[in-house]
Amino acid sequence: MPASPKIATRAVNLRIREDVRDLIDHAASTQSKTRSEFMIDAARRAAEDTLLDQTFIRVDPETYDRFVEVLDRPPGGEAYERLMSAPRPWKD
Repeated sequence: MPASPKIATRAVNLRIREDVRDLIDHAASTQSKTRSEFMIDAARRAAEDTLLDQTFIRVDPETYDRFVEVLDRPPGGEAYERLMSAPRPWKD
């Protein structure tokens, strides 16, 4: 069986307040990860979320017009009425 190719890694140096480092260490230990593993996982997830939020969707003019029409329509229907009549926990 052939060996897996080595993936190059590069160092990233960060200056961080001690209290934040301690918080990260504590969180990492609860997941049985090293500080580096925890920080890399968190940074990767944040990067993916940021890029996914920037997704551009191209549609033809007719589809866009239909989309805007649906958004501009006032809400209604049984589910909406149920939602609007539900008790509001922030009100007495």
